[in-house]
Amino acid sequence: MNIFEKIVNREIPATIVYEDSDTLAFMDIGPVIKGHTLVIPKTCYDPVTETPDEVVAKLMLVAKRIAAAQIKGLGADGVNIIQNNGKAAGQVVPHIHFHVIPRFEGDGHHWNWAAKKYDSPAEMEKLAGQIREGLAG
Repeated sequence: MNIFEKIVNREIPATIVYEDSDTLAFMDIGPVIKGHTLVIPKTCYDPVTETPDEVVAKLMLVAKRIAAAQIKGLGADGVNIIQNNGKAAGQVVPHIHFHVIPRFEGDGHHWNWAAKKYDSPAEMEKLAGQIREGLAG
């Protein structure tokens, strides 16, 4: 049983922001920015590619509501909504979840986003073709 399942089962405490029959949103104990909230399904699914479409849709709708509440309630200037999948992407808990992170002008946080370049338009097209093949099968 992962830590999120223990939170759902009330085996460990969490500061809950929102709850309905399928979804739970609670404060991240290691926030990127104070107010950072996690949105999870009460049933464990992992990875996103194996999560039912209706669950992903519901999670995104709840994340949208939390984002709006962060803007209204915290006075956030913006919001990051992030969903990591797999260890290589930074996922720590094997239970699909969205991070909803309020952002404020001058909050000092910067993503380490070092944009790369394709070697050529042909390389980009080749990779796009491989992705299209993945969509077909």
